[in-house]
Amino acid sequence: MRRNLALNPYDASSVKGIYPHASANAQTRGQAIFAPRNAIDGIAVSNKHGFYPYQSWGINKDPNAALQIEFGGSVDLDTLVFTLRADFPHDSYWTEGTVAFSDGSSEHLSFTKTGAPQAFPIRKNNIQWLRLHNLIKAQDGSPFPALTQLEAWGRPTRD
Repeated sequence: MRRNLALNPYDASSVKGIYPHASANAQTRGQAIFAPRNAIDGIAVSNKHGFYPYQSWGINKDPNAALQIEFGGSVDLDTLVFTLRADFPHDSYWTEGTVAFSDGSSEHLSFTKTGAPQAFPIRKNNIQWLRLHNLIKAQDGSPFPALTQLEAWGRPTRD
């Protein structure tokens, strides 16, 4: 059955072996309201930032920030959906990013300034993880781009 294979409202950085699992090389001030897990918790309220229901993955202004989603097995993907945090003018946003996959391939994406979900058709088979990186921030006055939600639609691979 087709579903959001990245969804895990119970993910935690301290728990290993539970999938899907989100991890990152950056997190704003180490605060839970900006943890990588927030990008896969299923809550996509993007017009503010902070405590529930406004949590997001915050990158601590790191231009090299990267978010990885591990699926815990092989999956076939057909669509990626990104909801950028849009607490404008406090927030900035990314204009571009790259998604790398465990099969060695990658896709370049272009984002728009919106808090609405942005869907990208993608065909990937037998992948175990994806990594969002090479994020390019818009040229605006805010240093705070963030990700509210990442959805990876598809099916578990049938071996």
